Amino acid sequence: MKQVFHTKSKVIVTCNKRLSPYLEKEITELGYEPVRTFQTGVELNITLTECIKLNLNLRCASQILYSLQSFKAGTPAELYDTLVQMEWEELIDFTGYFSVTSNVNNVHITTPLFANLKVKDAIADRIKAKKGMRPNSGNEVNKAVIHLYWKDSDAEIFIDSSGETLSKHGYRKIPGKAPMLEALASSVIFATQWDQKSPFINPMCGSGTLAIEAALIATNRRPGLFRMNYGFMHIIGYDELAFFAERRILKDQVVKNTDIQIYATDISEDAVDVSRKNAKTAGVDQLIHFEVCDFAETPVPESGKGVVVFNPEYGERLGTHQKLELTYKRMGDFMKQHCKGYRGYIFTGNPDLAKKIGLKAERKIEFYNGKLDCRLLTYELYDGSRRTDTRSADGSSLEN
Repeated sequence: MKQVFHTKSKVIVTCNKRLSPYLEKEITELGYEPVRTFQTGVELNITLTECIKLNLNLRCASQILYSLQSFKAGTPAELYDTLVQMEWEELIDFTGYFSVTSNVNNVHITTPLFANLKVKDAIADRIKAKKGMRPNSGNEVNKAVIHLYWKDSDAEIFIDSSGETLSKHGYRKIPGKAPMLEALASSVIFATQWDQKSPFINPMCGSGTLAIEAALIATNRRPGLFRMNYGFMHIIGYDELAFFAERRILKDQVVKNTDIQIYATDISEDAVDVSRKNAKTAGVDQLIHFEVCDFAETPVPESGKGVVVFNPEYGERLGTHQKLELTYKRMGDFMKQHCKGYRGYIFTGNPDLAKKIGLKAERKIEFYNGKLDCRLLTYELYDGSRRTDTRSADGSSLEN
């Protein structure tokens, strides 16, 4: 078995659909050179040690998978026969614990649980043959995690260096109702091209994810500050000094002196209370102005520029369609009347309700929220004469 912490291999950094343009930009800014970018991830050629930095820094990622071997396997028996020959005893402690995840599309597999079981058996049987003891295994992904990709007869086995998903950033202890996933919220903020200096206005803040992520981005607080356990820590050869060196960099690069203006409001006192608590856990509660009020009463500094971002109900899980029609119209009125000079954004999964906003979207940036097809609608809220906008679409759709 190769020395994974010091040997370069294919690494797949996964993300939710439509987040890869923002993920690629993050990875590039960290000094890595992508091999390719696709709909649900970015491919690199790096060591497992280099994966440590990515795990601690990335906001838009889900998992970071380090490839051990690709091979042909048409049946479960062939899968087992290949895997049992691999030197798993050099990767997983025989007194330890591991779990298996998979992405499988094979005619012989009716449930991925069966494929997972074949992988577990091969690993455990190999380690027992070499060490005389089988490691424990189960469904928890908080220790060593092995990932199988298997499509038709093409199989590839990975170390999942992340373990628990990176898409949750660790500070949100109270989710609130219909919360936006942290990785999605970060990608939405990146899509707005907010300059991290002008005001960031978030009416209808819910559990506060957008406002909190904005504060974290503006102060360069990375997700690794909120987490102390990753999959790579449970692979033989892990050097904890490498982890603590990267974590020290995270602490040192935090911008502590900032005069950013972030406003988060909600008509629900409970929602604002949840937001404040989540912001405090994230260490940014003093950077966000929280207020309980109708969104139309949200303070908007007369700065002449900034962004206002709504994430309203879609009529799917919460609210009723007729009531929301008026809400969407009022959002349009609020932006038009109170946010002149700003850029307005409304994130929605309901195109019918979007028609009620009463403003023409300049851009419709495609996202998914879970499995729901969504758009981030973009509005230039002109103050006086119309200006020419030359900003890059950054992977967005230009449809109107």
